[in-house]
Amino acid sequence: MTADAAGVARAAASATLAVPGVVGLQPSLGQSLAAAAGRVGHSRGSRPAAPAKGVHAERTPGSGAWRVEVRCVLDGEHRALDTARRVRESVRSAVVSHTARHGAAGPVTVLVTVTRITGR
Repeated sequence: MTADAAGVARAAASATLAVPGVVGLQPSLGQSLAAAAGRVGHSRGSRPAAPAKGVHAERTPGSGAWRVEVRCVLDGEHRALDTARRVRESVRSAVVSHTARHGAAGPVTVLVTVTRITGR
């Protein structure tokens, strides 16, 4: 059994949401459009797999490296830089563990984008 991008994205999403100061994940425009298209397809009888909204994971062909992008909303009561760093490390650790369990280990790069800060 090998790790796939959807499984890596789910592991990254869970790790992100477990970090104190993270309010939620923010889907990218592409994910929002894909979800809307999926709802149309679902109403016609097909059911696409639901990706982890706010997370995009892909494996680089040839090198086997994983690139994970996380878009998150943070709580204004926490320092954004510290929270983003904790998200990066938590996601990296979760993805390394997930891919190792599924025989798809490789270098992991995590990009964290803070899309909004709430509260205060």
